[in-house]
Amino acid sequence: MAANDDYILELLIKHGLIQPSDMEDARRTASQNGHGPVEELVRGGLITSHDILRTTAAEAGVDLVEKIEAVPEEVVKAVPRQLAHRLSIMPLHLDGNHLRVALSDPFNFDALDTLSKELRYDIDPVVAPADQIETAIKRHYGNASEMVNTLIGGYSGDELQVHAATAGDAEATTGDDAHIIRLVNLIILEAHRLRSSDIHLEPLEKRLRLRYRIDGVLQVMTDPPKKLQAAIVSRIKIMSNMSIAEKRLPQDGRIQMRTGDGRTSIDLRVSTIPTNHGEAIVMRILDKSSLTLGLPELGFLSDDQATIEAILGMPDGIFLVTGPTGSGKSTTLYACLNLINKPDRKIITVEDPIEYQMSGINQVPVNEDVGMTFAAALRAMLRQAPNIIMVGEIRDLETASIAINASLTGHLVFSTLHTNDAPSAVTRLVDIGVKQFLVASSVRAIMAQRLVRRICTNCSQIYEPTEVELRSLNLKPQQLEQANFRKGHGCDRCRGTGYKGRMGIFEICVLDDEIRRMVNEKMSVTMIRQRARDLGMRTLREDGLRKVLGGMTTPDEVITATMGDKD
Repeated sequence: MAANDDYILELLIKHGLIQPSDMEDARRTASQNGHGPVEELVRGGLITSHDILRTTAAEAGVDLVEKIEAVPEEVVKAVPRQLAHRLSIMPLHLDGNHLRVALSDPFNFDALDTLSKELRYDIDPVVAPADQIETAIKRHYGNASEMVNTLIGGYSGDELQVHAATAGDAEATTGDDAHIIRLVNLIILEAHRLRSSDIHLEPLEKRLRLRYRIDGVLQVMTDPPKKLQAAIVSRIKIMSNMSIAEKRLPQDGRIQMRTGDGRTSIDLRVSTIPTNHGEAIVMRILDKSSLTLGLPELGFLSDDQATIEAILGMPDGIFLVTGPTGSGKSTTLYACLNLINKPDRKIITVEDPIEYQMSGINQVPVNEDVGMTFAAALRAMLRQAPNIIMVGEIRDLETASIAINASLTGHLVFSTLHTNDAPSAVTRLVDIGVKQFLVASSVRAIMAQRLVRRICTNCSQIYEPTEVELRSLNLKPQQLEQANFRKGHGCDRCRGTGYKGRMGIFEICVLDDEIRRMVNEKMSVTMIRQRARDLGMRTLREDGLRKVLGGMTTPDEVITATMGDKD
């Protein structure tokens, strides 16, 4: 729903569905659980999704349609398939120049304006449940797979060998080239609509496999025809400013495009690699909305949020975020930078590559071909008198030494490191050659993190975990009494997976004087970890367990993400 939570809360109070005290309770609980306050009211049973629809419909002065029945074909044809999918609207009735459409948010004026401008109709909106609209769109228009088939349906025989290498914009081409351009655009736009983080195009012996990574899990989509492989690859390489003549070496590029309404920008990082059946392509979709996420949206509960805010308020020192590739380290650091990005602070980052463009921050790209390494960039950055520095990754002794010296001379330094848990980062720095006393005096805090999938709130239901899951989580009887085990049974909104979106689970180790002494004396990671536990550090599994008990994720997700964290 596009209308924000604050506005919906005001409407619910105005229509007598909740009291102001209910709103404050929901906000307080939401800040602890990482949900929105409206979602908390629904989860707590004070209101239903139907109450929200009924209230917003009444406030907007439009009708509420409970169920969308069959729609005449001539009405369906009034709205193009791609427009209905993109805006999540369903046409219901056409009378002269008046088109009646269903949407889930009557205050989504962008969608209404787009319909009016593109279709030249007077739009009469009504409100309907989002799942009813999605089901009706699939029933009358088909899903994305059928859209692909429609785009390529006109090809046959030799016509499929199109010359995409010479294709420009769709408007400047005709026939086959334009079809390939539309097909590639559709693949990207559909991935964006499904909240995919990666698009994988993989040439196999007899097929060109298309997969989207959604919430960290690869999902198979309808394959484009194998005989379109060369044309699709060429088109993507043109969009990425790569050489279409070079097919023997890996290449990297970037695509920036806008959705059809021109309001949303999609930024993709593209990588190609030659395989025995052609060039494989991975397109990473860089979701700029993650830059504005607050700490609760990332998965921090109230106590961890307070700890992180205290760390971000430190005047100097190093804050390390650790974890494997794909665990959300960069997203967390960007969100932290966004939180402290104020006009009175100068922030410089050095990254390889720069993933997100952030306003108000000086971002320096690494370019080893011309000698601009992490270390060289760091040296130059220190002469720019920054308050805060972010180093994309500490990879070697030279980079680590400069970062530590910067932290000891009054700078707050953020960086990432590849270790499995938080205390291991200390020994990792020592292993690459940093002196123990420098690690002890510079590192302020270390945070390890993993990503787990959130339960879809639309199809969430009470769930009884198995004995195996309970044993794996090592739950105490008093924890079971207060547990709210939930699992999604699968719906249209989550594509039948039971999950929608992801959040972090965290292990935060703040170094005190005792831990610094232990580092100086070369004590083992086990002893450092035990001291951190004594100070209140929760392990990754323990933090995940809190989110399982709160009904935010499932035991399977936490067990899988924390297989190495069993103590």
